[in-house]
Amino acid sequence: MGHLGALLFLLGALGTLADICSIPVADSKLVQGLGQHLLPWMDQLSPEHLNPSIYVGLRLSSLEARDKEALYLHSLKLSYQQSLLGNDNSDSQATPSVGQLAPYLLALRANWYDHKGHPHTSYYQYGLSILALCVQQKRVHDSVVGKLLYAVEHDHHLHQGHFSVDTLAMAGLAFTCLKRSNLNTDLRNRINLAIRTVQEKILKAQTPEGHFGNVYSTPLALQFLMTSPVPGVELGTACLNAGAALSASVQDGAFQNVLMISQLLPVLNHKSYVDLISPDCLAPRVMLEQAVESFSQSQVPEVIHVMLKVPSVWPPYGHFIPVPAGSSLEDVLKKAQELGGFMYETRASLSGPYLTSVMGKEVEKREFWQLIQAPDTPLQQGIADYRPKDGETIELRLVAW
Repeated sequence: MGHLGALLFLLGALGTLADICSIPVADSKLVQGLGQHLLPWMDQLSPEHLNPSIYVGLRLSSLEARDKEALYLHSLKLSYQQSLLGNDNSDSQATPSVGQLAPYLLALRANWYDHKGHPHTSYYQYGLSILALCVQQKRVHDSVVGKLLYAVEHDHHLHQGHFSVDTLAMAGLAFTCLKRSNLNTDLRNRINLAIRTVQEKILKAQTPEGHFGNVYSTPLALQFLMTSPVPGVELGTACLNAGAALSASVQDGAFQNVLMISQLLPVLNHKSYVDLISPDCLAPRVMLEQAVESFSQSQVPEVIHVMLKVPSVWPPYGHFIPVPAGSSLEDVLKKAQELGGFMYETRASLSGPYLTSVMGKEVEKREFWQLIQAPDTPLQQGIADYRPKDGETIELRLVAW
C-alpha cells in the first residue's frame, strides 16, 4: 500500500510538471555568446541607437556588464528626459511614442538600485504599454485594458494583416502582470479567460520544428508560457521542444538582432518581463567580456552577387549587386544606391532600420515593404540582420494589409 501511495504521488507530480513550461538549463557558452552580441551596441550612446530593450534583456539574464550597464541607463534617462521636455532648438528630438516609452519604463523597473521612492498604435505596443505600467504598479483605466481584452476575444491580434504570436504573447504577459498585481479586479474573469485563450492559441501555433509561430516569436511566447501552469495542458513537452529548437537556431547563428537577443536572454535564465514586478536583486550574474576576434590583414573578402529586384515600381528595378561575403541586406541596399539607379530610405526602430521608401515610393497607411527571398518566401529577419548568399534573389515588394 505504501508503494502504491508513492507511485500515485509520483504520477501526480509528473502530471503537475506536465502543466509547467520549462526549458533545459542553457549552455553557459551559448548564453555568453549571445550577451557578447549586445556589448558593441551598448557602446553606441547616441539617441538614434539607444534601445532600452537591450538593458532590460541583460538585467533579466544571468549576465552583467557593470559600468556599461550604468552608463547605458544614464544615457537612456537623459535621452528620454530631453525628448519629453523638448526645447526650442529645431534639431530637438520628436516626442517619443507610447511604443517607445513602454520599454523605457521597463528599463527603469529593471534598474532595481534606482526605484526607491484598433488603436493608434499596434496591439503589440498596446500590450507592451500596459505591461510596462503594470510592473511599475501603475493602474490603468478598465476601458484601456478592455480594448486589449476585446482584441484577444475577437481575434484582432494581428500585425500587418497576419496572425501574430508576438502580439498574443505580449498581451498575455500584460494580462498575467495585471492578475499577479491584483489590478483591474472588476475585469478579473475576463483577464483569466484571456490568459487561457492566449495560451491555447500560442500552443496551436507551434510548428513541427518546435517554434511557436517562428524562431523569432518563440522567445516572447516562452516568456509568457513560463509565467503560469495550464491545468489539463501538457506544456512540458511543447516547451522542451521549443527550447531544443531555439538552441539549434542559436547555434546556427539565427540570433543577430539585438531586440531578439534581449527577448531570448531572460528565457534562457527562466525569467520573463513579468518578473520585473519584484525583481531578484541578489541573483548571481556572470561578468560579460568582449569577444576576441582574430583577423588576418592579408585576407581578402570574397565578393558575392545578389540580385535585387523591385517589381512594385515602374520601370521595375533589377540588378546584380556585388558585395563582400557576409554582408547584410542593408549593405546590399547601400551598395545599390552607391552604384546609382536605386534609392531607399529607412526609419529607426527598436528592432532595427525599417524600410519606409524604395525608389521614391513611400509606404502609405496599411502598407509596408515586404522582404522576399525568391520566388516567394518572406524573410523573417530585417534588412540589418539578413545576410544573402551568392546568387540569391531578393525582392522588395510593396504590400497592402
